[in-house]
Amino acid sequence: MSSSSSSSFNTFVQLLFLVCFRLFCLSGCFIGIVDGAAAVNVGNISKVLDAEEYRVYYGQTFKVIKNSIDGKSYLLIQNNSRMATRRKYCTGRIKSFVVPLSNYSVDSEDFPVSFFELLGLLGSLKGITSDKVASQCVLKSYMEGNIQIINKTDTQQLAQFAAHFVGKTDEQQACNSVTFIPFEENTPLQRAEWIKYLGVFANMEVRANQVYDAVKSNYMCLTKAAESKTTSFKPVVAWLDYNEGVWSFAKEPYKMKYVEDAGGENVDDSINKITYNISVPDDVDDFHAILCTVDVVIDETYIADPAQYTLATFLQNINVEDQSCFAFLTNQSVWRYDKRIQSSTATLGM
Repeated sequence: MSSSSSSSFNTFVQLLFLVCFRLFCLSGCFIGIVDGAAAVNVGNISKVLDAEEYRVYYGQTFKVIKNSIDGKSYLLIQNNSRMATRRKYCTGRIKSFVVPLSNYSVDSEDFPVSFFELLGLLGSLKGITSDKVASQCVLKSYMEGNIQIINKTDTQQLAQFAAHFVGKTDEQQACNSVTFIPFEENTPLQRAEWIKYLGVFANMEVRANQVYDAVKSNYMCLTKAAESKTTSFKPVVAWLDYNEGVWSFAKEPYKMKYVEDAGGENVDDSINKITYNISVPDDVDDFHAILCTVDVVIDETYIADPAQYTLATFLQNINVEDQSCFAFLTNQSVWRYDKRIQSSTATLGM
């Protein structure tokens, strides 16, 4: 692959990664209050166009979100309706909430806070389960005393919030828990559209629609730009993960879709074996042979301290001495996507 084609491909994929959730993140913190949102009106609705795992239905004074992942229906009752004071549901099938939410908390270990950040709703975030978050706006609010650290197993602590958003279904949930798992969707745009899911809880469907429409428009523009590139061969991309001496090729559909939309080709289409043990000589030979056919490597190995993970670490893990065979090394196309990293020892300057 020529340096020009490699450069253009790198640009497209990097933009695709950035656009989905960073499009509206500005240099300052956009903080709003949920209960300051206007009551719902006829035009303030969201239609789910791409996501497959949830649907939204509207009544005169209420809304219903049907979540296919946890099997629950979330009944959202307008705070200015008679129904808000007369009905409360908490069963295995249905939960009710009064909207717009007055405040909320999140399981920050599994929940993508950036969705609320894009909606401008961090002002009503009052509880997080860990301060290990990348959002500087959330950290700033926490350091100023506006957000408290909570124990996600303490039901009394959780009860003080109108809603507690979680990113898992395998844990016992309180009556105010809301499951939010866009990661179950198969494409990047399906995942991005879950911003509408959160917007419904705040009567901010218009804002959520605007964010998603802009994300989708930019994504499709980049996809068409990649399609218009006329090259003899598409660059081959491998998503790799290293864990306890074993390298694995990723198979998640949304990652494959990213590569295709960026004008690349997934290595997984041409191999049957997806795991390779570095301590087994035959596995090493097979793994290196496949890597010699790859133009770009996306290394998603989990690292507790990403700042200490270097190219030398990567090369040591793949057990490579002679680098001449590997085009992705020659082209300097080994990527990671750690994004912003919070240092546990550094003082946050604001």
